[in-house]
Amino acid sequence: MATKKVKMTETPAFNFEDFQKEAIAGLFGGKNLGGEDGVLAPLVQHLLNSALKGEAKGHVQQDKSQGIKNRLNGTTNKRVKTQYGEVDITPPRDRNGTFEPQLLGKWDRKLGTGLNEQILYLYALGNSYSDIQHQLKMLYGIEMSAGTITAITDEVYSELSAWQNRRLESMYTVLFLDGIFFTSREENVSKKRVIYSVYGINCEGQRDVLGIYIRNVEAASEWASILNDIKRRGVEDVLFVCVDGLAGFKDAIEQVFPMSLVQRCIVHMVRNCTKFVAEKDIKKVCKDLREIYQAVDITQAEIALESFKEKWDEKYPDISKAWEKDWTELTNFMGFSEHIRRIIYTTNAVEALHRQIRKVTKTKGSWTTDKSLLKQIYLILTYGKGGWKRDVFGWKIMSKELQEKFGDRYEKHLML
Repeated sequence: MATKKVKMTETPAFNFEDFQKEAIAGLFGGKNLGGEDGVLAPLVQHLLNSALKGEAKGHVQQDKSQGIKNRLNGTTNKRVKTQYGEVDITPPRDRNGTFEPQLLGKWDRKLGTGLNEQILYLYALGNSYSDIQHQLKMLYGIEMSAGTITAITDEVYSELSAWQNRRLESMYTVLFLDGIFFTSREENVSKKRVIYSVYGINCEGQRDVLGIYIRNVEAASEWASILNDIKRRGVEDVLFVCVDGLAGFKDAIEQVFPMSLVQRCIVHMVRNCTKFVAEKDIKKVCKDLREIYQAVDITQAEIALESFKEKWDEKYPDISKAWEKDWTELTNFMGFSEHIRRIIYTTNAVEALHRQIRKVTKTKGSWTTDKSLLKQIYLILTYGKGGWKRDVFGWKIMSKELQEKFGDRYEKHLML
């Protein structure tokens, strides 16, 4: 089934003559010009929605002119303050999530100021509330309480919730699954928390973070729950799932996506295998392991494994046993070209995302709540450099190979 295009919610047609009549009647009836029920509120609402829609269309058209696939993808609801009172507007969204309105910043709740946006950007860079207070005073001469800054950053919770529950693509060619540990405090007691990250590549080679989830422990059962949520949000099929060596991972994936090829991270495997290797042997062992996972095909990999056993089993028997135990998950990538191998043989893609997050969060010891931790990570994803959102280079070649290997299973999910 082809991916369905989400239609934008149409703003009701604005009839100026009707507005004029109602406005005059309202003034004679004692209504104010401004305020929520003021006579100018409908006009301001219409002008804002029209301007935002025009901006969004222009953004999508510009992307298309540069060869970037993009389209309008529904709207969000937002209430903003204007000099004529508060009005409800419906800012458009684009499929790639790259549209940033110039008229009204993504996080602004007041027309005509980008201050909220600046505060969120500073917070996303890892600045504390006191740091932000100091910078606002130095740059703008504005004194703002920590409570006000907290309230502004807390505005993202509704957007975070919508993002966590947004509709996803029907297929992802690759999912990278990994966890990262943090500390939060509950009643003055420090507790370990795991942020589960689901990072994917869709059928058009576009990368995206599908979700971030917070849990108490890292376990295969938790991953099964998270993958079920991914499925609930619209994902019907996944070609490859790249994971580390967590016990039970493969079974958890197959419960939800039974047709997916599970690829164990080679980098993790080599690292784990050499933990107890004598320092004088590490380079030699790694070189011989490289002969296995860089083999041109599965047959050559099996020959390389036998050679490794003959050379090292007497000294390090557990290494070949570990490879034999998970042989299928370690070699699934060998059935594909070098282009696809480079992408799926390791979980480095999601680990690079985690390094970007850790770079910002390393100055903070702990978070007061799980929600504040999620807020920080979401803002890093929103305001970060966004390298994790770059399209996969050379995707056309890889897409052709996937069509040949998976046929209709892949082709039916391609965007029309």
